[in-house]
Amino acid sequence: MNHNASPPAPDRPARRVRGVLLPCLAVLGLACVLFVLRGPLMMSAPRCMAGRWHGCYDTFNGVVLMTLVTLPLAVLAAWGLARVRRAGGGAGGTGGTGRESAAWRTSLAEVGMVHGTVPFLWLTMMPGAAPGIAPARVSLVPLRDLATMGSLGIIGNLLVFASLGFFAPVRFAAMASLPRILALGAGCSVLVESAQYVLRLDRVSSVDDVLVNAAGAVLAGLASRRWWRAPSGRSAPTPHTSHTSAISPAA
Repeated sequence: MNHNASPPAPDRPARRVRGVLLPCLAVLGLACVLFVLRGPLMMSAPRCMAGRWHGCYDTFNGVVLMTLVTLPLAVLAAWGLARVRRAGGGAGGTGGTGRESAAWRTSLAEVGMVHGTVPFLWLTMMPGAAPGIAPARVSLVPLRDLATMGSLGIIGNLLVFASLGFFAPVRFAAMASLPRILALGAGCSVLVESAQYVLRLDRVSSVDDVLVNAAGAVLAGLASRRWWRAPSGRSAPTPHTSHTSAISPAA
């Protein structure tokens, strides 16, 4: 038996199918979301297209609409960053294909973190009915506010730092760990809840928001695990070699 045989090459057709199937599924999912939200989004469209602050940028529907409208600009920004990286040769990878893939991965991760997180931060920092007048409120009892969030509230809180949890370990090797993603999501959520309390936005700073935000970051990190960057200190596995010793015949 030959122990030095190299492992079989990866199935390239299967990888190509996955590479085409995943973007198609993402586009299909986005189309389904747009179909469901088409009514509320169209209500804010006239105000947003006219550049009016009230009714667009201070509403959930308006922020979601502008996030979708600026999506092509985000893709264009990722393309520009990837092109600059390929030209400068600083994206990593030895061959041209590897360098191009690394450039796209890094650029998409950077733009995705920003474009997928900033709108949710904007929504969480929107003031309530009486900002600066109503007293700051804090809820520190775990799981007490989950019942009042409702399904939409829980989904929204899961999505606040989902993009950060998805793309951060793809971009930064130091974040390629579930405990670190959990700490990142929880830390960012604590900052947001503290800002809501200090600025007296007439919102409740709840520990349940922190828990759900952190859980959403971890779940998103799990979804992107196959694209994580390996830490620099982790060595690549070496092929197995046999260690048979030669025995010389007796003289």
